[in-house]
Amino acid sequence: MNKTDWIGFIGVFLILLAYILNITGKIKSKDLSFILLNLMGAGLACLASILMEYIPFILLEGVWATVSLIALLTYKQKH
Repeated sequence: MNKTDWIGFIGVFLILLAYILNITGKIKSKDLSFILLNLMGAGLACLASILMEYIPFILLEGVWATVSLIALLTYKQKH
């Protein structure tokens, strides 16, 4: 695997980790850890998609990262 593959792999792993932890009740979707895992994961997956020049996933992960960033800003305003 090359550097781009590793970046994408780590990003997807973080997103899946957030999902699995949420589904199993370990973290809630409003928890800071959930928001940060999604933000970092989507950011890395988006970067990998940019490096691969794969537009559909740039859009998908870019929107995912943006929504996670908004969730983080909302979380910070409440706490």
